[in-house]
Amino acid sequence: MIQDMDQDRPPVETGCVLWSDGMDLLQDAAERKHFLPTGLEGIDTLLGGGLRKGQLTELTGQSSSGKTQACLYSAAHVAARHMGAVLYLDTSNSFSPSRIARILDELPISFIKEPKDVRLKRVMSSIICESVFDIFALFEVLNQLEVSLNNKVNNGGNKICLLIIDSISSLLAPIIGGKYSQGRSMMISVAMILKKLADKHNLSVLVTNHMVAGNGAPKPALGESWKAVPHIRLMISRDRGSNICTATILKHTLLASGRHMKFTFLPTRGDCILVSAVHALLRTSTGYMHVVFRCVATDDPSIHVHKH
Repeated sequence: MIQDMDQDRPPVETGCVLWSDGMDLLQDAAERKHFLPTGLEGIDTLLGGGLRKGQLTELTGQSSSGKTQACLYSAAHVAARHMGAVLYLDTSNSFSPSRIARILDELPISFIKEPKDVRLKRVMSSIICESVFDIFALFEVLNQLEVSLNNKVNNGGNKICLLIIDSISSLLAPIIGGKYSQGRSMMISVAMILKKLADKHNLSVLVTNHMVAGNGAPKPALGESWKAVPHIRLMISRDRGSNICTATILKHTLLASGRHMKFTFLPTRGDCILVSAVHALLRTSTGYMHVVFRCVATDDPSIHVHKH
């Protein structure tokens, strides 16, 4: 006979496999699978709250579209809101402590509940940045992370809740179809480790991926094998010459693809430096000048100044 389904039942353990029923999963989602804010209103609204714990989210987009800035915003806001520690794996020397500091300065007055110098020290202490330049170093760091989480090692009392890899494609692309005959297998191993860490230790994993030429339009790199890995894939695009960006859902476990939302990176000191340089140039120059600037905030090399 079918027994009473309303009884509270513990998960069924068979051998070394722990089985969970629907109620276990529902309770886990309600109690543990919370959202971590990115600090970017458009992205957080689009995703229903931000980066979901227990899942792997990928940001993809063209160069200078804002992927790294989104990672820095996420790290800063998670640490600032006392949500836990952040492990930031930097594969291309793009991590910017000064940018983190400016993001903290942009927080609204109502959010500030401690002196700025105290908050800056606390937030910076909660973000662990590690430079990783090849796939073998990545395996080593992920193994160390697994050991630390299993041993419940905290960073200054904060448990790591967000793992960022910027970018995953710079580590994986060189081993696919290159001199490594097992490159694709290594890529899948990385994917399995990341998803296991996310699920077992209730982390949110955020990775970035670049775009490559496709049939008629650019597409995310790393091919079809990697396409199935992220739970969520967002494409970021930037309006040329501005800080206005668009996040578009390419893949989501619950939401329809194609949904999109605008968001804005607030102006940074780089904008002020650029404007000051342009003004100085216009005041002191004579004749025709053609100067190319790279703007720190927009990373747009196409900004030109003409003087006649």
